[in-house]
Amino acid sequence: MTQTTGRLFDEMSRFMNDAAGVAQGVRREAETVMKAQMERFLRDMDLVKREEFDVVKDLAAAARLENERLAARLAELEAKVAALSGHAAGDTGFTGTPGAGPGPV
Repeated sequence: MTQTTGRLFDEMSRFMNDAAGVAQGVRREAETVMKAQMERFLRDMDLVKREEFDVVKDLAAAARLENERLAARLAELEAKVAALSGHAAGDTGFTGTPGAGPGPV
């Protein structure tokens, strides 16, 4: 009887090991399927990568700084034109719009 009991326990042990192996295989397969589904879902959402976002963010910041610099330069030039046109209008009688050109010919 001891021999049959030992053999029964050996068979049960082998069965449990096989079941554990199958469970691990199922887990790995489920992980693979879930990972593929998530990758497809994210790809279909048309999301940008972090590196691409950072590059565009840096470009926008540089464009904003350039815009501010050009706005300051424009204000400076407009002030100079206003000062010169006020002085020039008094001297020559000019009453047109500065920078409008000579008019119809």
